[in-house]
Amino acid sequence: MGIKMAKRIAVVDVDLCVGCQSCMFACNRRFGEAGLARTAIFVQSTGGFEHGFAVKVCRACKEPPCVKVCPTGALTKREGGGVRLDYRKCISCGNCVSGCTIGAIFWDEVLDKPTVCTYCGYCVSYCPYGVIKLEDVEAL
Repeated sequence: MGIKMAKRIAVVDVDLCVGCQSCMFACNRRFGEAGLARTAIFVQSTGGFEHGFAVKVCRACKEPPCVKVCPTGALTKREGGGVRLDYRKCISCGNCVSGCTIGAIFWDEVLDKPTVCTYCGYCVSYCPYGVIKLEDVEAL
Protein backbone atom coordinates (compact mmCIF):
# COMPACT_ATOMS: atom_id res chain seq x y z
CA MET A 1 0.00 0.00 0.00
CA GLY A 2 1.52 3.31 -1.13
CA ILE A 3 1.73 6.63 0.63
CA LYS A 4 -1.25 8.88 -0.02
CA MET A 5 -0.01 12.11 -1.59
CA ALA A 6 -1.59 15.48 -1.02
CA LYS A 7 -3.46 16.87 -4.03
CA ARG A 8 -4.22 20.33 -5.30
CA ILE A 9 -6.18 21.85 -8.13
CA ALA A 10 -3.83 23.34 -10.73
CA VAL A 11 -4.77 25.80 -13.46
CA VAL A 12 -3.15 24.21 -16.51
CA ASP A 13 -3.98 26.77 -19.19
CA VAL A 14 -6.30 29.64 -18.32
CA ASP A 15 -6.32 30.74 -21.97
CA LEU A 16 -8.48 27.68 -22.71
CA CYS A 17 -11.21 28.85 -20.29
CA VAL A 18 -14.44 29.96 -21.96
CA GLY A 19 -16.15 30.97 -18.72
CA CYS A 20 -18.75 28.18 -18.79
CA GLN A 21 -18.62 27.83 -14.99
CA SER A 22 -19.06 24.05 -15.20
CA CYS A 23 -16.36 23.66 -12.54
CA MET A 24 -18.27 26.01 -10.24
CA PHE A 25 -21.57 24.16 -10.65
CA ALA A 26 -19.81 20.83 -10.04
CA CYS A 27 -18.15 22.09 -6.87
CA ASN A 28 -21.46 23.38 -5.51
CA ARG A 29 -22.98 19.90 -5.98
CA ARG A 30 -20.87 18.73 -3.01
CA PHE A 31 -23.71 20.12 -0.93
CA GLY A 32 -26.39 18.40 -3.03
CA GLU A 33 -27.59 21.75 -4.33
CA ALA A 34 -27.93 23.44 -7.68
CA GLY A 35 -26.52 26.90 -8.31
CA LEU A 36 -23.26 28.60 -7.43
CA ALA A 37 -23.75 29.94 -3.89
CA ARG A 38 -21.38 27.52 -2.14
CA THR A 39 -18.63 26.88 -4.66
CA ALA A 40 -14.92 26.87 -3.71
CA ILE A 41 -13.75 27.68 -7.25
CA PHE A 42 -14.58 30.87 -9.10
CA VAL A 43 -14.29 31.80 -12.76
CA GLN A 44 -14.13 35.54 -13.31
CA SER A 45 -14.12 37.55 -16.51
CA THR A 46 -11.08 39.71 -17.04
CA GLY A 47 -12.85 41.73 -19.71
CA GLY A 48 -15.05 39.29 -21.62
CA PHE A 49 -14.11 36.94 -24.41
CA GLU A 50 -11.65 39.46 -25.80
CA HIS A 51 -9.57 39.40 -22.61
CA GLY A 52 -10.35 35.99 -21.14
CA PHE A 53 -11.03 34.65 -17.69
CA ALA A 54 -9.30 34.12 -14.34
CA VAL A 55 -9.77 30.94 -12.33
CA LYS A 56 -9.62 31.40 -8.57
CA VAL A 57 -9.08 28.24 -6.55
CA CYS A 58 -6.92 27.36 -3.56
CA ARG A 59 -3.39 26.68 -4.78
CA ALA A 60 -2.40 24.75 -1.64
CA CYS A 61 0.16 27.24 -0.31
CA LYS A 62 2.98 25.72 1.73
CA GLU A 63 2.59 28.54 4.28
CA PRO A 64 -1.07 29.59 3.91
CA PRO A 65 -1.63 33.21 4.94
CA CYS A 66 -5.27 32.42 5.76
CA VAL A 67 -4.13 30.13 8.60
CA LYS A 68 -2.06 32.92 10.14
CA VAL A 69 -5.05 35.27 10.40
CA CYS A 70 -7.54 32.73 11.81
CA PRO A 71 -7.98 33.65 15.50
CA THR A 72 -9.53 30.34 16.59
CA GLY A 73 -7.45 27.73 14.79
CA ALA A 74 -10.42 26.74 12.62
CA LEU A 75 -8.07 26.75 9.61
CA THR A 76 -5.07 24.48 9.91
CA LYS A 77 -2.24 23.67 7.55
CA ARG A 78 -2.78 20.52 5.54
CA GLU A 79 0.16 18.17 5.05
CA GLY A 80 1.57 18.90 1.61
CA GLY A 81 0.15 22.44 1.51
CA GLY A 82 -3.24 24.05 1.69
CA VAL A 83 -5.72 24.08 4.54
CA ARG A 84 -8.43 22.20 6.36
CA LEU A 85 -11.43 24.00 7.87
CA ASP A 86 -13.06 22.93 11.16
CA TYR A 87 -16.52 24.53 11.00
CA ARG A 88 -17.03 23.93 14.74
CA LYS A 89 -14.16 26.28 15.60
CA CYS A 90 -15.02 28.95 13.01
CA ILE A 91 -16.52 32.16 14.45
CA SER A 92 -17.37 33.64 11.03
CA CYS A 93 -14.96 36.57 11.39
CA GLY A 94 -14.00 36.53 7.68
CA ASN A 95 -10.29 37.08 8.34
CA CYS A 96 -9.43 34.11 6.13
CA VAL A 97 -11.28 35.63 3.16
CA SER A 98 -9.36 38.88 3.41
CA GLY A 99 -6.12 37.07 4.34
CA CYS A 100 -6.04 34.85 1.23
CA THR A 101 -3.58 36.59 -1.09
CA ILE A 102 -5.13 35.13 -4.25
CA GLY A 103 -8.79 35.55 -3.28
CA ALA A 104 -9.53 31.83 -3.25
CA ILE A 105 -11.60 31.63 -0.05
CA PHE A 106 -15.24 32.46 -0.59
CA TRP A 107 -18.16 33.09 1.77
CA ASP A 108 -21.01 30.62 2.22
CA GLU A 109 -24.06 32.78 2.96
CA VAL A 110 -26.10 29.70 3.98
CA LEU A 111 -23.67 28.59 6.70
CA ASP A 112 -22.26 32.08 7.32
CA LYS A 113 -18.82 30.51 7.14
CA PRO A 114 -16.00 30.41 4.60
CA THR A 115 -15.96 27.94 1.74
CA VAL A 116 -12.56 26.35 1.24
CA CYS A 117 -11.44 23.91 -1.44
CA THR A 118 -11.26 20.33 -0.16
CA TYR A 119 -9.00 19.25 -3.05
CA CYS A 120 -11.46 16.53 -4.03
CA GLY A 121 -11.01 17.18 -7.77
CA TYR A 122 -14.70 16.85 -8.57
CA CYS A 123 -14.61 20.13 -10.52
CA VAL A 124 -11.80 18.85 -12.77
CA SER A 125 -13.91 16.15 -14.39
CA TYR A 126 -16.49 18.76 -15.43
CA CYS A 127 -14.11 21.16 -17.15
CA PRO A 128 -14.70 20.51 -20.88
CA TYR A 129 -11.45 22.18 -21.98
CA GLY A 130 -8.88 20.83 -19.52
CA VAL A 131 -8.25 24.21 -17.90
CA ILE A 132 -7.79 22.65 -14.45
CA LYS A 133 -6.38 19.36 -13.20
CA LEU A 134 -5.87 17.54 -9.92
CA GLU A 135 -2.19 16.98 -9.30
CA ASP A 136 0.07 15.55 -6.62
CA VAL A 137 1.66 18.28 -4.55
CA GLU A 138 4.88 16.26 -4.38
CA ALA A 139 5.12 16.33 -8.19
CA LEU A 140 5.73 20.06 -8.15
